[in-house]
Amino acid sequence: MDKKNAMRAGAVAAGTTLMMLLMSSPALALTRDDGDDPGTGLSVIDTLGLFVLAPLVLFGVIAGLVMVLDKSKKQD
Repeated sequence: MDKKNAMRAGAVAAGTTLMMLLMSSPALALTRDDGDDPGTGLSVIDTLGLFVLAPLVLFGVIAGLVMVLDKSKKQD
């Protein structure tokens, strides 16, 4: 790819990204809706347990079950 095509591709990518950012609307997360009743927040320990520890444990259980229940022939 020559320099002219690389510059063109970069300009198109930058322009597309800029247009996507400018045309996207905000999430309006701070605007309350009628009937909105948020619960209590999570502590740091709760957050780490839910989003880090639980997936690691689930991965370990699935990997362990796959290894234990593997029916393929062992290569000696």
